Amino acid sequence: MERTRRFAVLAGLVASAAGCELPPAHGDANAFIVGASPALWAAAEEVFLEAMEPTVQTVRDERPFRITHQDPGELEAWGLLSRFRQVLVLGVEGDPWIDDALEVLEEPPPAAPGIFQVLNVWSRGQQVSVLLLPATGQVAAVRELAPELHDILDEQFRAYAATRMFISGQDLALEDSLAQNTGFSVLIPTVYQYSTRDSVFRFRNDNPSPAELIREISVSWESLGPDGDPDAETLRGWRDAFTAEYYNDPQVVDTLLTAYRPVETNGLSGVEYQAAWVSPPGAWPAGGPFITRVLRCPSRDRLYYLDAWLYAPGRDKYEYMIQLQTILDSFRCH
Repeated sequence: MERTRRFAVLAGLVASAAGCELPPAHGDANAFIVGASPALWAAAEEVFLEAMEPTVQTVRDERPFRITHQDPGELEAWGLLSRFRQVLVLGVEGDPWIDDALEVLEEPPPAAPGIFQVLNVWSRGQQVSVLLLPATGQVAAVRELAPELHDILDEQFRAYAATRMFISGQDLALEDSLAQNTGFSVLIPTVYQYSTRDSVFRFRNDNPSPAELIREISVSWESLGPDGDPDAETLRGWRDAFTAEYYNDPQVVDTLLTAYRPVETNGLSGVEYQAAWVSPPGAWPAGGPFITRVLRCPSRDRLYYLDAWLYAPGRDKYEYMIQLQTILDSFRCH
């Protein structure tokens, strides 16, 4: 489908003058209200939700965004839900919920089908993402636009998650010290606690309470041998032995949902194994997702092992997994 599209970048948007008069937005950064007519949503829901599948594995098939549909024609309910921090609207010019967003847009709208974003339509501190659809072929247009919308929202949410993680500050002094004294570096927030034993370096954040939330990253290494990268089964065995030796509470790998893939981090190649961990039989029942990376550093003759795990009972885990990914992605060999 040929089209002309102009995407309005958030950084270039200016809040409307009336924004200060609007009620404050509410809701989480990954909770979206979708405004669409019942007929369009019934036809396009499956296509739309499929495009919003996760890009980060947790302990189950957890969607990155919590999506709730609301018919904008039900004015009382829409009047409340349209004040959410994140709102998505689907429709054509002439639909009141589309026209409201167009009135705030400070440049000509894209040709349909197209995507644009505006701020402060129904509440202050709000972002509204618009799928502007043609008069005909609307489900096909949603199928075409929804993956791009997902990528836009996912990139924005990743930036939000990284910003939230470093709100306490980046521990640049520790990063520099590690680079000078250990041969590797990793950038972590200042709230993480740092410890070392047997050339195993651990970085842990258990605020506000270890009973509620734990994020931990460990780094160790061995000599770089002639063999290739370890396979998934080898990494599983390594992790079981490593956690039994070094973690406060033992963990074993749950193989119900696993992923094994090649990875490259700042010029270092290797593999990544991702699954869930659970407490061994007889221990206090607990669990969560983890990421284990193995990276080859020929200049140091080292095979680095990086392990990141999360304990967050009763919480959405997607944001925390992005934070762990961000820390792992900062790893460098010096």
